[in-house]
Amino acid sequence: MNDPVKQTDFPNLKFFNRGKVRDIYEVGEDLLIIATDRISAFDIVMPDPIPGKGIILNSMSVFWFKQMDDIINNHIITTDVAEYPPECSAYARNLKGRSMLARKATPLPVECVVRGYLSGSGWKDYSQSGTISGIKLPEGLRESSKLPEAIFTPTTKAPQGQHDTAITTKDVEDIIGAQLTKKIIKISMDIYERAVRIAADAGIIIADTKMEFGLIGDELILIDELLTPDSSRFWPADEYEEGRSINSFDKQFLRDYLISINWNQHPPAPNLSPEIIEKTRARYEEAFLRLVLLPHK
Repeated sequence: MNDPVKQTDFPNLKFFNRGKVRDIYEVGEDLLIIATDRISAFDIVMPDPIPGKGIILNSMSVFWFKQMDDIINNHIITTDVAEYPPECSAYARNLKGRSMLARKATPLPVECVVRGYLSGSGWKDYSQSGTISGIKLPEGLRESSKLPEAIFTPTTKAPQGQHDTAITTKDVEDIIGAQLTKKIIKISMDIYERAVRIAADAGIIIADTKMEFGLIGDELILIDELLTPDSSRFWPADEYEEGRSINSFDKQFLRDYLISINWNQHPPAPNLSPEIIEKTRARYEEAFLRLVLLPHK
């Protein structure tokens, strides 16, 4: 496996932004988005990367964007490094497999989360109030319970190092307007429902997922990533059981480890041992193999 890419430094390109995982450069009117091997938990970037993670994320996003392109357009122009503008050629080796040339959009200031099962922060909120994002749920549900129907539970889009906060649909309407809110809810639910059907054929349950939208003029498009282990909970269907946490193909393993060592979820994040790095990497790879690679060989 190639050396992990923790951070890029491309001096011949115009730096635009560095997120928790992605490094972004401006190339003309477009963006060059590189998925590094950084990993975050509880919205804080870990000091140690997960080798190969960025390639997996990029490949999975490309796969899922294609699956949904009749529902909504996305920001991808190309992922073929040979088709990138000439100024990118010096960095081709670092870009291959982990980058995309994308249209520049204005991101909506909310994150769109769809939940089909009760887990993570949703389970925590339900345990305390019987609600998630202002939505009243039936009594008596347990951890990992399947919800009667999938629900839209948006969050704020917090700056790096700060935690996203659950908000209500009414809050979203106040931020972006009722018409656009209705549109992103419908598209988010359509994407989740289709992804659930595709994943079921691969023996995977998608417990929940997060997606982001942006505007180019009046056109609403999908941006960032889609249905990756960073943005979703993937559960093995043959291990599913109500009433407990499910061993998942995503960063939940890392979160559970960090909880077990009583990290306070504030910087600085602890170093990760080679064992934790490898076990995390293996879960990402398993999701990629099951969902993308093996069914489509």
